[in-house]
Amino acid sequence: MAWALKLPLADEVIESGLVQDFDASLSGIGQELGAGAYSMSDVLALPIFKQEESSLPPENENKILPFQYVLCAATSPAVKLHDETLTYLNQGQSYEIRMLDNRKIGELPEINGKLVKSIFRVVFHDRRLQYTEHQQLEGWRWNRPGDRILDIDIPMSVGIIDPRANPTQLNTVEFLWDPSKRTSVFIQVHCISTEFTMRKHGGEKGVPFRVQIDTFKENENGEYTEHLHSASCQIKVFKPKGADRKQKTDREKMEKRTPHEKEKYQPSYETTILTECSPWPEITYVNNAPSPGFNSSHSSFSIGEGNGSPNHQPEPPPPIADNLLPTSTPQEAQQWLHRNRFSTFSRLFRNFSGADLLKLTREDVIQICGPADGIRLFNALKGRMVRPRLTIYVCQESQQLQELQQKHEDGDGVTSTFFVYHAIYLEELTAVELTEKLAQLFSISSQQISQIYKQGPTGIHVLISDEMIQNFQDESCFVLDTMKAETNDSYHIILK
Repeated sequence: MAWALKLPLADEVIESGLVQDFDASLSGIGQELGAGAYSMSDVLALPIFKQEESSLPPENENKILPFQYVLCAATSPAVKLHDETLTYLNQGQSYEIRMLDNRKIGELPEINGKLVKSIFRVVFHDRRLQYTEHQQLEGWRWNRPGDRILDIDIPMSVGIIDPRANPTQLNTVEFLWDPSKRTSVFIQVHCISTEFTMRKHGGEKGVPFRVQIDTFKENENGEYTEHLHSASCQIKVFKPKGADRKQKTDREKMEKRTPHEKEKYQPSYETTILTECSPWPEITYVNNAPSPGFNSSHSSFSIGEGNGSPNHQPEPPPPIADNLLPTSTPQEAQQWLHRNRFSTFSRLFRNFSGADLLKLTREDVIQICGPADGIRLFNALKGRMVRPRLTIYVCQESQQLQELQQKHEDGDGVTSTFFVYHAIYLEELTAVELTEKLAQLFSISSQQISQIYKQGPTGIHVLISDEMIQNFQDESCFVLDTMKAETNDSYHIILK
């Protein structure tokens, strides 16, 4: 006898939608099953609904992954069917992550009997916070000096070799392990989700994090750089015992919902399976790029030979950052970012050419990089030089006399005579700095300058001190006179 199963309209719509998603995700299986061949509970138990949708191309969805990572913490029951699972963790509590070898026989034989390296990271799930990750972590470091965001509980861990934690990367740990042996690593997350919320008035919703694991094998040079597998999951971190309370609250809320509403949500699973994702992008450092800083080579010239020609013109202090050109390729722009201490943002700007970076407004750069680094990057892009604290102009007295004597011998009028002055830029405003600058100007050693004096009223010689230099007017002009000191190869300099 023919019969038909009658479903309420809403249930029928849900059932139809689940079947379509199931068919699209598991090609070759869903096509062989009819809509009535499985129950709602069977659908909810499928792995496609247990974890987040894969970001990999469709042809890779059904492949067996070489490794599987299982976080031993329950997922939240208050997550909708098609959303990624969410797991609550307590701050500072040790949680086990099981490292499972999932290879088929004959797969990846090159790692048999060898170690692989896994890198654990706790990163932001929110893309907005990913753009400002460096500033967020630096702020956390400032508020929590000496603490780390992610640690390994080494005594509880099994099978890990050479665990390491870089002091400059608070959210990253790494270790070696043998896939053929049992391996479990216990991690501790020390930051809580509400530490990175915009406003802190109490009761705010914390931001989610991601636990990501990237695994590598050795290359020909013995370096662990060849990527094998990456997986991640979404977490939220609460103060001690806060995760248990949140899990209980979510469970109680779900119990109050009707059976029809519960069908829209995932059940809570005892463990969290990390789902495959793209590897975390590594920053490629430019080893052959010149280090940022001052240029140790100086243009030496004799001030006594000054003739006003372009070859003898003084130049301002060399800039700390070279200028980025609009014609720079993305690769050249990356090198420029590394040379000028913007390596943190090189991944963010990896596709930007010189013209793209130079088109950014001040507001754009600050929004992307944060106030501190944003202003610094904007000034570097625009090639803005830092104005020296004090500039003085000096000319050697013997040079003036030579010019006047030459004009007199040539019969030229004195009114047409001009003298070449040299600029000296001071930052520290000290007598030692002035001595070094004058020594560079004379192309002599600073030890050859015994004392520096300033000619005062009635021709007296006043010893130059730090306080006197600090009271110099900016862009003051001085004529330099030299006197042989009592000691050999030493001179006194007088500013007139």
